Amino acid sequence: MDSVRVMSLRDDATAALTSRMPARLDPPMAFRDAFAALFDAHFPRLFRFLDRLSGEPELAADLAQEAFVKLYRRGSFPDAPEAWLISVAMNLFRNVKASRSRRRRLLTVSRGARAHSDPPPAPDEGCERAEARRRVRNVLDGMTERERSLLLLRAEGYSYRDIAVSLRLNEASVGVLLARAKEAFRASYEDAFDAP
Repeated sequence: MDSVRVMSLRDDATAALTSRMPARLDPPMAFRDAFAALFDAHFPRLFRFLDRLSGEPELAADLAQEAFVKLYRRGSFPDAPEAWLISVAMNLFRNVKASRSRRRRLLTVSRGARAHSDPPPAPDEGCERAEARRRVRNVLDGMTERERSLLLLRAEGYSYRDIAVSLRLNEASVGVLLARAKEAFRASYEDAFDAP
């Protein structure tokens, strides 16, 4: 995500916050400055994690922004702000997923297929790249939520401590669980796509 888009999203988030907050509840400048620094440093990484988790860039941007909005409304930083943001974003993602699941059950099969199908790919899109992305997405979707989250959080460079806090794991077990998740991904990918 380029810096112009991040700045635009930060400006949008700030505008949304200030329009919803009464002036007398305006947070101190020190918090706002620290919040802006945290946003600049960690929004792109949280966005990429959510994008990879969901496969939907627009949804990922909305969820990442909403997590930061919740932090801003809180008015103070938790002990581990990065892990807190991950936890909030994952809860928001689960809520969206559950809501979509309920809607799909209520829709007829034909209406549901039209409403939730992907738009047709552009003719100039790289077929190999799209196929590789589809394969990875299929394997990730077949994994447990914990394994998928471990892999995607680590791919975004989050520390074992942040991963442990956000997924409610013992920090000492993150390495082992991550190794198992990598092996499970590798085995599933090979079984699904390298078989003759």
